Amino acid sequence: MRWIVFKEIVPNILPPLITEFGLRFCFVFLTISALSFLGVGIQPPTADWGSMVAENKTLITFGNPAPLYPAAAIALLTVAVNFVVDWFLHKTSGLRDGV
Repeated sequence: MRWIVFKEIVPNILPPLITEFGLRFCFVFLTISALSFLGVGIQPPTADWGSMVAENKTLITFGNPAPLYPAAAIALLTVAVNFVVDWFLHKTSGLRDGV
């Protein structure tokens, strides 16, 4: 029974679970950032990238790039998580380059 679970079931459910984790993580992170930007998410004493963008959004009209830094961090984190998940799926899928 243990052999069937670890040799047949786990290798087949691992890629969908990893993909689901990557998608859910990015979705939840972007939702929390969007809610904080709108003022209904994490409240101001706690630091959050969405609230940092909201606090500094008026500075864009003066040419200050301050709100772009946390916005870039949000984008970089979501893209990086997707790249890591894709890399891990490629390594665990058994596919070889150039085939």
